[in-house]
Amino acid sequence: MPAEKTDALVIRLADFSESSKVVTLFTRDFGKVAALAKGAKRLKSSFEAALDLLSECRIVFLRKSTAGLDLLTEAQLISRFRPPGTDLSRLYAGYYVAELLDGLIQEYDPHPELYTVASDTLQRLSAEADPRLPLLHFELELLREIGHLPDFEACSLCHEPIVFGQGARFWVSQGGLICPRCGRPEYLHTEVHGGTIALLQRLAADEQWPRLSASPEQFKELRRIVTAAVSHVLERKPKMLKYLPF
Repeated sequence: MPAEKTDALVIRLADFSESSKVVTLFTRDFGKVAALAKGAKRLKSSFEAALDLLSECRIVFLRKSTAGLDLLTEAQLISRFRPPGTDLSRLYAGYYVAELLDGLIQEYDPHPELYTVASDTLQRLSAEADPRLPLLHFELELLREIGHLPDFEACSLCHEPIVFGQGARFWVSQGGLICPRCGRPEYLHTEVHGGTIALLQRLAADEQWPRLSASPEQFKELRRIVTAAVSHVLERKPKMLKYLPF
């Protein structure tokens, strides 16, 4: 089999033997790849200590023709994920990114644009004081890439556009927002304010999203909605979610 070359983010590591590891990678060109890195635990190896969780590497691997692990033959470090300071919130946010990529991306299902977003998100988590907007933007882009982004533009029941500034309700099993006219008693506790809806629309579609700001109440609503959407697709709440202080 010819060797494949691509850039990759390390999203999971597991010991395989005294000297080797199984590495799960989110690659730019091949999607998720699980590979055996023989000798990765040795001080001197062809991986040059590049295989840390969330590090970005340029890799070479051999694809297996049958079921089983691919073989990782080289990994050259591009950058490490090292959030500054003693605040663990950004470190946990990075682990959360890895968990979602591992849980929601299929093997050999390439998403090159999502790779760029994920790499950019980790850089922002390493540099910016507030990790909340970068993380929300990543989650929305991930949902879009796998075909599960809720509709924030129109009512999921009557399909009429959501009026700017007008409140609505979010019902994840209906696939998005529900306008006030279609509201039902069981949807009352899912109300979303108009300003939060506008933020969701821009976070999901506007390239200028890094310039956005949100109030504490809006962040709370944004997190509730995005967590519900992610958990619905994942069929459970993400494990790292409980470590995020927002």
